Amino acid sequence: MRKNLIHKKTFAFSLEIIELYKELIEEKEYILSKQLLRSATSIGANVIESSAAQSKRDFIAKMSIASKEARETKYWLMLLQESSLSQLNFEFYLIEIEVIIKILTSIIKTAQENLNK
Repeated sequence: MRKNLIHKKTFAFSLEIIELYKELIEEKEYILSKQLLRSATSIGANVIESSAAQSKRDFIAKMSIASKEARETKYWLMLLQESSLSQLNFEFYLIEIEVIIKILTSIIKTAQENLNK
């Protein structure tokens, strides 16, 4: 169930970030927006890759990469929010990425615990 939730959440988040990216480009913000687009869409890609993991360790590794990408995404969002590069409101995205980070952390922790059993 959690796996399906994280698949859906990361895919939906990627779509939201693509729309945000378009808005940032309209504001002529090209540098951070590109970094944000890359890291945010990478989260879901790694989550999907974890579905084809060859072992529990491989699954944990893929989910860990997704978690790192989520944290990087949060960083870019915080930079955009705190800088004067954009007048957009990033609160929704910051809340969403925090939820995704918590879910990924929980999945990784559970998988590690099951690995050690």
